[in-house]
Amino acid sequence: MSSPVHAERLARVRAELAARGLDGFVVPISDEHMSEYVGDYAQRMAWLTGFGGSAGTAAVLPTKAAVFIDGRYTVQVRDQVDGSLFDYVGVPQSSVAEWLGAHVRAGQKIGFDPWLHGIDWARSLSRALTAKGAQLVAVDVNPLDAAWDDQPVPSTAPIAVHDVALAGQSAVEKREVIADWLKANGIDTTVMTALDSIAWTFNIRGTDVSHTPVGLAFALLHADATADLFIAPEKVTDAVRAHLGNSVRIHDRDAFEAALANLKDRQVAVDPDRAVAAIFTALEAAGAKIERHRDPAVLPKAIKNDVELGGTRAAHVRDGVAVARFLQWMEDVAPQGGLDELGAAAKLREFREEGGGLVDLSFDTISAAGPNGALPHYKVDATTNRAIETGTLYLVDSGGQYADGTTDITRTIAIGAPTAEMRRRFTQVLKGHIALATARFPKGTRGSQLDILARQYLWADGVDYAHGTGHGVGAYLAVHEGPQRIAKPAGGQAGTEEPLHAGMILSNEPGYYKAGAFGIRIENLVIVVPVSIDGAEEDMLGFETITFAPIAQNLVETALLSFAEADWLDAYHAAVFAKLSPGMDADERAWLEAACAPLDRTPAALAA
Repeated sequence: MSSPVHAERLARVRAELAARGLDGFVVPISDEHMSEYVGDYAQRMAWLTGFGGSAGTAAVLPTKAAVFIDGRYTVQVRDQVDGSLFDYVGVPQSSVAEWLGAHVRAGQKIGFDPWLHGIDWARSLSRALTAKGAQLVAVDVNPLDAAWDDQPVPSTAPIAVHDVALAGQSAVEKREVIADWLKANGIDTTVMTALDSIAWTFNIRGTDVSHTPVGLAFALLHADATADLFIAPEKVTDAVRAHLGNSVRIHDRDAFEAALANLKDRQVAVDPDRAVAAIFTALEAAGAKIERHRDPAVLPKAIKNDVELGGTRAAHVRDGVAVARFLQWMEDVAPQGGLDELGAAAKLREFREEGGGLVDLSFDTISAAGPNGALPHYKVDATTNRAIETGTLYLVDSGGQYADGTTDITRTIAIGAPTAEMRRRFTQVLKGHIALATARFPKGTRGSQLDILARQYLWADGVDYAHGTGHGVGAYLAVHEGPQRIAKPAGGQAGTEEPLHAGMILSNEPGYYKAGAFGIRIENLVIVVPVSIDGAEEDMLGFETITFAPIAQNLVETALLSFAEADWLDAYHAAVFAKLSPGMDADERAWLEAACAPLDRTPAALAA
């Protein structure tokens, strides 16, 4: 693949670096808040390389460049990024530091934007470059911004109040809890930079980041329960001012860095996983006494209250009706031919909009036919759009943002008759999904301890999948929310060692991907709940499944299921029918009843 556009952009960046006396530069997918999903203005890596994933980094040197991606994007990066311009480097097998260490020369200066990287990353890379006789240099102005002529500006859209009837706890109460934590730890102020933490703490929502209802802002929260909120003034309406009250002082977002200089001699808590290097540098220069602590909103945000959980359950029922209608439509339309990935994704959004209450999608729908399904984080566009053909699998991973909850669901269906291989792999994925859904575990259990439950049946056949099994989900917030996750412990993935608490929401999404052929994923969201076990000697937890939509039974190899697994699937489908049928018309209910019918366990079916 040759990309003249990106070759020209790479040349412009190199010229800009040379003009600034730099020999290289590191380009992350990040913003000033270290967000996973970023606004259009911060999509610097996509502009430079063409890569459309949500996680990755690029590095540029005078004659070489590279992109660094994890296993989710191994195929995608080769489709989107010109290999004659950029080396493809897998992580965690390698790293930016290793690649630069192998290619820099003594005396070279490698630039980085301290508002886009964490402090520990910067210090680690600085040590690695110093060992090679090179130097890491923080820039005041990002050179890509100078090279990017038509760079979008940050959103100026107003923020809105998230009503306490949906939040379940007032913003004043949340600030008081954080103030108590500050006082208990002898801290004067905490720096809050994560956009979802700010949205949750102040009970506000915005539209500044695609699919994530947050507003661009920084905050300082103090031990007296007051706060300073730094946000573009045109974004703050009279209603928001009234909601925030006199205890929240509002400043221009551009005044944040200068405000850090006023924290001299104060005990300041900063989260190194969420606050960029520039914040640490500014606080050190001001003479503040920095204490590393996790953002105090992270855990209470993850542990939903009863109001948030009730809203999330309600949102999932409405969303499930839309997904079920879509699956019925696919069953009718797809075998006729003429349907493609973009058309299917648009129809699914249409069903969600018809259901009422949809504010936005919770992420770009992964609408993947045939071999595109083998790309776990595939994003369809006009250039990749593929026809949905008979004899293939179709994978759709999608979700909605509703004022009362965030949804995320994946279903895989067969277009026409599936092959024996498709059925076997689908059933192995289903068995893993059921094993996790039915798990019982003592309090204090971590996500890394549960991950094998979902992989065991695939491992038995010598296959696996290169993504985590479960991520946290927000309450009308980020569809990927920490600190909890279910994944392998290897690779330093954040959250795998976080204990699971009752009230946390996670996904349960094992999968299988055969490159060039098909992909399979079954995803429901679950709530961590206390469970009662007769004779138990430990406080035990389990999962409540809150996603409701049919699972394709023509892809299930019944003979591979245990009786308990078959019972789970029948019970799940009975719950799907009970939850969704009241919101459907007669024809839709008839279809749903058939899709949710008990498994055929006759000897002939088991022998088939």
